[in-house]
Amino acid sequence: MFEFSGLSDDKELMPFFFMFFLLVYMVTIIGNLGMVAIVYAFSSLHTPMYFFLSSLSLVDLFYSSVITPNMLFNFFSARKSISFLGCALQLYFFCALASTEIILLSTMSYDRYVAICHPLHYTLIMTKKKCFGLVLFFTSLSFLQSIAHVCCVFSLPFCGSNFIDHFYCDIPPLLKLSCSTNSLRCNMITGILVSAYAIYILMAIFLSYTFIFISIFKMTSAKGRQKAFSTCSSHIICVLTFFTAIFFTYLRPHSGAFEIQDKVASIFYTTMTPMLNPLIYSLRNQEVKRILVQAMQKSRWFR
Repeated sequence: MFEFSGLSDDKELMPFFFMFFLLVYMVTIIGNLGMVAIVYAFSSLHTPMYFFLSSLSLVDLFYSSVITPNMLFNFFSARKSISFLGCALQLYFFCALASTEIILLSTMSYDRYVAICHPLHYTLIMTKKKCFGLVLFFTSLSFLQSIAHVCCVFSLPFCGSNFIDHFYCDIPPLLKLSCSTNSLRCNMITGILVSAYAIYILMAIFLSYTFIFISIFKMTSAKGRQKAFSTCSSHIICVLTFFTAIFFTYLRPHSGAFEIQDKVASIFYTTMTPMLNPLIYSLRNQEVKRILVQAMQKSRWFR
């Protein structure tokens, strides 16, 4: 049995935290389910870009559900505890879904590259079979590599304190509880896996957008350039927000002085990012906004 420190020791802040994160979770559920429903319901959105977007929304929905419900429950619990098996499962699905989200963001950058740099061959390259295959392959890869993280961490002996200085089961705070010298080796393996994954994905995104910007600057039409930038801006914002939080949590030197910053970064990419993704795409995508307006106008409430 493990115990969490939670977000704060101040009991007066618990009602505020509970209401705030409950609202965030509700918006996350409504926003992501709404995005999936819109893409499914409107045939004009049955394109590769929106297929990847609906897949991202599904991942965000499950991703936030791995952490947030337990965090909400613990706000009013005398003991913020979780079982050994529960902790292992939470870590497994958290790592798997976070990796899936990252790889989907890179796949979406490849989709934008094909759409802007090879528009005449877009439908031939990004077929339904290829899009489904990419999502299935990378999701399977993410769930497989998550096994390595969980096996590495939970193969270590926890013979000291059972107090996790965090609000969910994550690799860095769990490794601090191990009394084995192998925790350094496990930390190195985790760092290598995360770094390799991040470098591969960042390179894919960087190369895709390098070719995209080259193509955009070659366009003679100002309207064409504006449309191309508009289709990419939402994705760029989502990538920057997610990777910034990931960097501050996993890819920088750790010390006790940064523990509060670790929690803030973790809050951002475990609860805020899944909420923001559908909102960003809804507010910055003209096609989605047009369909939302049409749907509201057709509803009885607006008659």
